[in-house]
Parts: sequence; C-alpha cells; structure tokens
Amino acid sequence: MDTTANQNTKTDLGTGKVGRLLFRLAIPTVAAQVVNVLYNMVDRMYIGHIDVIGAQALTGVGVCMPLIMIISAFAALAGMGGAPRASIMMGRGDYPAAEKILGNCTTLLLILAGVLTAVFLVFGRPMLMLFGASADTIGYAMQYMPIYAAGTVFVQIALGLNPFITAQGFAKTGMLTVLIGAALNIVLDPIFIFTFDLGVAGAALATILSQAVSCIWVFCFLAGKRAIVRLRPVNLRPEASVLLPCVALGLSPFIMQFTESVIAVCFNASLQQYGGDIAVGAMTILTTVMQFSLLPLMGLSQGAQPIVSFNYGARNSGRVKQAFRLLLTASVLYSAALWALAMFAPQVLASIFTKDPALMDMTVYALRIYMASTVVFGVQIACQQTFIALGNAKTSLFLAVFRKILLLIPLIYLLPALIPDKVFAVYLAEPVADAIAVATTATVFAVQFRRSMKQLDEEAAALAAES
Repeated sequence: MDTTANQNTKTDLGTGKVGRLLFRLAIPTVAAQVVNVLYNMVDRMYIGHIDVIGAQALTGVGVCMPLIMIISAFAALAGMGGAPRASIMMGRGDYPAAEKILGNCTTLLLILAGVLTAVFLVFGRPMLMLFGASADTIGYAMQYMPIYAAGTVFVQIALGLNPFITAQGFAKTGMLTVLIGAALNIVLDPIFIFTFDLGVAGAALATILSQAVSCIWVFCFLAGKRAIVRLRPVNLRPEASVLLPCVALGLSPFIMQFTESVIAVCFNASLQQYGGDIAVGAMTILTTVMQFSLLPLMGLSQGAQPIVSFNYGARNSGRVKQAFRLLLTASVLYSAALWALAMFAPQVLASIFTKDPALMDMTVYALRIYMASTVVFGVQIACQQTFIALGNAKTSLFLAVFRKILLLIPLIYLLPALIPDKVFAVYLAEPVADAIAVATTATVFAVQFRRSMKQLDEEAAALAAES
C-alpha cells in the first residue's frame, strides 16, 4: 500500500475545507451522473426523430426501461452498498479491509451480470409485454432489448465499480468513466441508426459498445498504481462477513432503482388502459426527464458521501454535520430550479424527445402534473443518501420502501378510482407520493441524525480519554 497516497487522502477528507471538498468531489460527480443518463437519453432522442416510425419506436424502447433499470439497480446494490463501507474503513485507517470490500463487490457484480443476462435473453419478450408493450411496439422493443441484455456485464462493472473510484476522492476520474462512454455513444448512435440503417438495434449496439469502453477504463484504474484502494485478485474470493454488510447497505439504493422498473410497469399498464400508446409514450419522456432530475441530485450526494463516510469513520461529527448542511442546501436549490423549468417551460423538455404534435401535447400536459412536487425533492435525496453514507442500512431501506412501495404503487391504482379524469389521476400519483415521502423523511432524519451525532461525540470522547 502506498502510505503517502493514503496519508494525502486522509488529510483531504479528514481536514480539508468541507465546502471546497464537497464541490471538488460533487461537480465532476454531478457531471458524471448527467452524462450517464445521456446513454439512454441520446438513444431516445435519435429514435424519436426517425422518420415515420419515430413515435412508436420511442414507445417500444420506453417499455425496455424497466429491464434497464433492473440492471442498474443490481449495480447499485454492490456499488452503492460497498463504496460507503470502503470509505468508512478508510476513515478508520483499515485500507486492507477497504480493498477486500472492493474485491468482493467485484465478484458479486460479475455473478449478477451472468444471471441477469441469462434471464433477460430467455424471458425478455414476455417481460416486455408485461411492462406495457403492445402489438404495435413489441417489435421495436425486441430489436433493442436482446442486444442491451447481451452487454449486461459491461453495464454492471462500469456502474457498479465507479463509486469505488469516487469514494477514494478521484471524482474527476469517476466523471471520465461515464464521459468517455457517453461521448462515444453520441458519436456511434447516428452512425449505427442512420448511416448503417440499423434503426433501434443500432441504438442498442452503440450503447453497449460505449459501456464496454467505460468498463475497461474502470478496471484499468482500480487495478493500477494510482488507486489508493486497489482491485487485487486475492480479494475476489467472496466472504459472507464482507459481502453481507455491503448488500444490507446497498438494499436502499437497490430498491430505489429496482422499484423504478416495477413502478414503470404499473404506470405503463394503467396509462395503456386509460390513454393508450400516446400516454405510454409521454410516460417514457417523463421517466427520462425525472431520471435527469434525480441523477444530478444523486451526483451531489455521491460527492458528499466520501466526506461524510470518512469523517463518520474518523468520529468527527462537526465535519459530518457541515457536509450534510452543504449537501442539503445545494440539493434544494437544484430541485427548485428544475421544478421551475418543468412548470413554466415544459415545451423545452418535451421537444428534445419528439416532434409528433399529439405526443408533444400529452407530454407538456403530463410534465406539469408529474413534477409538481419536485421543488422539495432535494430534501428527500439529501437525507436518504446521508443515511447510506453513515452506514444506516435499516432507516435508508425503510424510507426507500415507504415512498415507492407503500405510497406510489397503491396511489397509481387508487387515484383513478377516485378522480374522473383517469389519465390525470395516474400522473398525479407521483407528486402526491413525493410530498408525503419528503415530510416523513425529513422528520425521521431530524431525530436519527441528532442521535447518531451524539453517539459519535461520545465515542470520540471515550477514545480521547483512553489515549
């Protein structure tokens, strides 16, 4: 282990100015998250503008989103569960334990990739029909999904191991992981879709090739000399005592992303019933816009995560509190700006994805409803992700389950039974669930965060007395 590099990281995360650290880590991480969503956004932007078939092809690719979200969710299970624990171990000075966590999570990602690839290749078509595909759109969905599924291993490694790069303080390198792939995807998409006339299949092929390049980049960095916590073959052998705490902590981000696929199924099925293909197509655009709104917030929280986790491991409550306050302020400001854009200029967002007049009108109408509570959603993300950074698996898991499973899914079916305008009622489920979830999360966080910081101060005092 390079002790000089370790000491430099400890000094940065442990004593550097929190504000400067947060934005030094958060800005490239936010950029990485924004660029990451471009993988699928670029596909949909090009597909939506294909002559004649654009609207139906966009809807067909839209019903693939639940499967894509499932793949991302399993990457988060390992990456977002393992990286905070690795940071905590680094804060305690136990770098061998951090490397063992990295190695075990890599093995988990490879196993998950193999299982997911097999399941999606065998059962892809019936799953897509379940997720809202119609006779008119299933053909486009089946052009996209088998190719994407075949590259699952690249997606798992690129998304699942990148948090371990950011957790070591290399936020710019983490940004480059997705920037390289996304830039390649932007170049390859029009070539494969239009020049080679591969259509929807070309979009999937461009995405997977781009993810493969990102995957190679991640492996090379984590196995190389620049990394502080390195990927070593000796740590690849899975150990329950190492993996289980990571999986427990990763369940919250896993459920947040996995249930997005379940929710997409519920939304698509209800909207297909009440509004047909046009309402499902609008939902595809809404989902993309919401992804774009949440990923920068997730980027902010991932930029704060190494600071919070490291100083929590080092028992420095003052720096933990300072990092959270800055994260909360930045998150709320961003979500308020995004809400204003959705309320006052939804046409700008809708026009990115479609030129079809009917789909444009439906999307503009739905955006104002669907994103009505976005103004306060920064509170939800900041609090919930800080629980993960502190290693509080149980509370973070409860909050994820509460918003998605206990609130949103029932509301998708309950509100249409109460409101005459069925399509309006389905879209309304999202802001109602968000408003209730934010109020609950803020209350729970205020109580538990204060208790955690008090306990941290007591542990620090006990250690000082012993020394």
